[in-house]
Amino acid sequence: MTAKIAYDDVEVGTELPAQTFPVTRATLVRYAGASGDFNPIHWNEKFAKEVGLPDVIAHGMFTMAEAIRVVTDWAGDPGAVVEYGVRFTKPVVVPNDDKGAEIEVGAKVAAKLDDNTVRVDLTAMSDDKRVLGMSRAVVRLA
Repeated sequence: MTAKIAYDDVEVGTELPAQTFPVTRATLVRYAGASGDFNPIHWNEKFAKEVGLPDVIAHGMFTMAEAIRVVTDWAGDPGAVVEYGVRFTKPVVVPNDDKGAEIEVGAKVAAKLDDNTVRVDLTAMSDDKRVLGMSRAVVRLA
């Protein structure tokens, strides 16, 4: 597979379609099983509060993975992402209710680089707080 977006068709400032990703306690249990990360801050409310967290929090790598979906969906190929990094700024707090939390992700092309690549800057928010900082991906386009 290759990216479905052509480098020549993209300009700096191009906004990618924003997405919202739901996160429930069940989501965290499934992710813990798949990743092998069973840290109790991700599933045990009592433990999370004892260590100073407001409640159970989503795994950082889960949050990071959900955010990059905006880019991979836009590019049409997950393999088009050649570099990706973030700083974790706030946790995604996941209450034990029927709603859970949401991660709202937006992104835009911040720079056109060499070799048909672009830098995409992402914004990830949950409960009106930025949960990822310096979230950037380099994507090779067609």
